[in-house]
Amino acid sequence: MYSNYSTYGDSNLSDVDHQRLHELTHRSVKVSLIIVLGVMITVGNIAVLLVITSSVAGWSRNSRYFLLSLTAADSAFGLLVMPLNLWVSLLKDYTEGPDALCHVVAFCNATVYSTCMYTLATISLERYIAVFYPLQYSSLMTRKRVLLLIAFAWCFPPFLLSPISIPDGIIEVHFSTASLVCNPSYSTNAGYSLSLTCVIFFPCSIIMTYANLRVWCAAKRQRLKLRKFDCARRSRHNVASRVLVPVMAAYYTCWTPCMAAMIYNAVSGSDVPEWVEFVVVWLPTSNGFLNCIFYFWINRSFRRKFRLVVLRMALAVCPELVDSLGCCSPSKTEFVSGFNNNNSVHERSSSVSSTCTLLSMA
Repeated sequence: MYSNYSTYGDSNLSDVDHQRLHELTHRSVKVSLIIVLGVMITVGNIAVLLVITSSVAGWSRNSRYFLLSLTAADSAFGLLVMPLNLWVSLLKDYTEGPDALCHVVAFCNATVYSTCMYTLATISLERYIAVFYPLQYSSLMTRKRVLLLIAFAWCFPPFLLSPISIPDGIIEVHFSTASLVCNPSYSTNAGYSLSLTCVIFFPCSIIMTYANLRVWCAAKRQRLKLRKFDCARRSRHNVASRVLVPVMAAYYTCWTPCMAAMIYNAVSGSDVPEWVEFVVVWLPTSNGFLNCIFYFWINRSFRRKFRLVVLRMALAVCPELVDSLGCCSPSKTEFVSGFNNNNSVHERSSSVSSTCTLLSMA
């Protein structure tokens, strides 16, 4: 009897060790994926900040304000959201349940996510006004109103989500070992979760979809007219389709699964599978890297300005390296001239966003 009991205990211990090893392996893979994604987002947005803090040909002051706001929101994914959740995951012991720190981290997560969505919506709104009301743009999108829109995108989410930050409040928060994130318990706060999607995700999605669809249709009509009268080359790329379609596809691909999982948890009261939860929770952060590509890197003026910025930094740090490149780098006179010309570009009062310059399609 003693022998059978010992064998049974060893079997149980082996199963526990195997399960523990399995969890540690999954945890290591998840942490590695989060770190890689965070580095990509941070490096990409730092490169963007180096360029749009100065003037870029074809981008007005208002456009730069909105794009700076978007870059700051995207950078917060890599500089705030990921480090906080990794720190909680690696250094805290959550066997005793959530604490005040987890409430703060969950509040930061929800605030950054919401700010990013509101910022994307304001960019779409600015683009819509620039394209359809070019003559009234200066009066509609004054500097004060632009700053108020940006302030709303950054200040309204913390106000709306403030109950999450209160320990022992109406919103329960827990640390999820599946996604390695501090999240509100959507199943026990179903009403609040559904209210957040109705106030944040759906309004922003409606504004983005309507504005970008109208701009895309206008660009298509203009392109067809230009082709009809042989005013445009058939080989020219469709600027609107090349930018607006990927932007909207990336937005819905990154954000819809997360919102769907949130609604599912709130309605059904049950959690989604482990890896599904991990993917849908961290997928929106990848939008912070995709925005760098769709809003900036496919723009020729941005790429040209980025090369000038990099050459300027290289010239200041290591002029011998620049000289060794020979014909691969512009002369110092040409470089300085090009950089100064970009900064002295007259900003158009009727801003057409860098994502869709319809007037330059001819």
